[in-house]
Amino acid sequence: MRRIALVALAVGFFLPILASAPANAQATRTWVSGVGDDANPCSRTAPCKTFAGAISKTAAAGEINCLDPGGFGAVTVTKSMTISCEAGTAGVLVSGTNGIIFSAGATDYLFLKGLDIEGLGTGINGISFINGGFLHVEDCVIRHFTSNGISITAGGTTGFTISRTTVFSNGNGATGTGINVAPPAGGTSKGVIERVIADRNTVGISGNATGGNVNVNIYDSAVTSNTLAGIVATGGAGAANVMVMRATASNNATGIQNNGGNAVLRVGESAIQGNGNGVAGTVASYGTNQLDGNNSNGTFTSTPLK
Repeated sequence: MRRIALVALAVGFFLPILASAPANAQATRTWVSGVGDDANPCSRTAPCKTFAGAISKTAAAGEINCLDPGGFGAVTVTKSMTISCEAGTAGVLVSGTNGIIFSAGATDYLFLKGLDIEGLGTGINGISFINGGFLHVEDCVIRHFTSNGISITAGGTTGFTISRTTVFSNGNGATGTGINVAPPAGGTSKGVIERVIADRNTVGISGNATGGNVNVNIYDSAVTSNTLAGIVATGGAGAANVMVMRATASNNATGIQNNGGNAVLRVGESAIQGNGNGVAGTVASYGTNQLDGNNSNGTFTSTPLK
């Protein structure tokens, strides 16, 4: 009888611990669904409704996936994370705020794939990278934000890759950019932009070193119908090094523009046609470009060594 009592006591002691363990655990892979519920554990059989609901149940360096198309809402990411959705439209629809904010540790990363981020004409930034180590954006569409489609303003030394992505109709007509790389003083942002379409923004792609240093390679991309300029490099307190290869700049007010102030802008194997101004400022050519058919072609001012 005494043994039975001891067993019962032991079971009574451990049951609360066992019952609480799943509630506190974080999974390495979680799931969201258009018909999910954030009260769920975000498992494949009991998915959550939103990215914000899933992220607290996902371990650092874990992954959130989409089971089906849906609108999954804005989210702030504060740890290494992958959000990858290839099961149909994974929408992030916001008004008057940012779509996805990445604010994490100096060695953390954020990998985003397959997202449709819509700002409804009042959203601020589609993706805002303000702290962290590395941002990777792939197969995304980002549109209708008043400031930037993608804003990279993190301090320290950071990296980024933006691939197979469209930034469309971002900016308010006077300011704003499809992709804006603008680290603060003391910061350095290094990255690659490839197979990107920057269409109908205020500025298509900007490497802005008025604060920190910028080193950007842009290739196999198109900047079209942007209000002010397709590609812009601006130096300042930092240095801007922007390399453009195999790009198309057409139907912009200015195709490719160097705003000076310690900015170096090099262009090769690119077509610059149909713009108000083809090139403006100090733009170096590798001698393999087609600069023609603009209202004013402008002139490449130097030819770097091959």
